[in-house]
This record gives sequence, C-alpha cells and structure tokens, in this order.
Amino acid sequence: MNDQDREREAHEALKRVNRDTDAVGSSALARMSRRAQDHFGGRDAVGSAEGGGTDPVELWGRRIGRALSVVGVIVLALWLLVQLRIL
Repeated sequence: MNDQDREREAHEALKRVNRDTDAVGSSALARMSRRAQDHFGGRDAVGSAEGGGTDPVELWGRRIGRALSVVGVIVLALWLLVQLRIL
C-alpha cells in the first residue's frame, strides 16, 4: 500500500466518522429544519458573487422567490382540497 492509498483510506474513514457523528449528534427533524431555514433564508447565495462577496439583490431575490413558491404551494393545495370537496 502506498502513501496515496493510505491517505485516501484515512480521508474516507474520517468522512464516515463525521457523517455518523452528525447523524447521532442531532435528530433528523433538527437537521431538516436547519436545512429549510438555510434554504429559505438564501444562505446558499452568501459568498457566491465574484470575490466571495454577497450580492444583496440576489440574496433578496432568492428569499422573495422562495417565499412566493411556498405561498403558491399552499394556494394550490387549498384549491385541490376544494376541488376534491374536502373543504
């Protein structure tokens, strides 16, 4: 076994430990909630501009677009329930 194989194996072992620790350290609901907050807060836009800066227009555009998508899903769900004569 050469040094590259050992290094790759060590990295894979560390990734598995990190993944397993993360799964045990917090509940699935807490992780999902954190991911939803990050998604709707537009945190994936942070640092994506040139030079690592954040474009405020892009950040707020993502937030507004994602909020409108939630409103759209709720409206469509209510419309479906009315059409099915559940409401």
